[in-house]
Amino acid sequence: MKTCHHCGNKYDKCFDLSIDGKTYSFDSFECAIHVFAPQCDHCDCRILGHGVEGDGSIYCCAHCARSAGLVGVVDNADHA
Repeated sequence: MKTCHHCGNKYDKCFDLSIDGKTYSFDSFECAIHVFAPQCDHCDCRILGHGVEGDGSIYCCAHCARSAGLVGVVDNADHA
């Protein structure tokens, strides 16, 4: 039985993720997301998709990127 790296739950169905030579065990994708998914530099939500990057920051969407001062970013071609 493994212990979740994030919440400490002992669970027989934990899974492992390995990054940079270190292995972590998690009892759910939610816990893995809390540890590994980046946070939007504007609204702090976890970014589960590609996000928007610019000026050394990452944002969850074009709205947050524009709110932080990036110019010319859009969420879809219809708003270009």
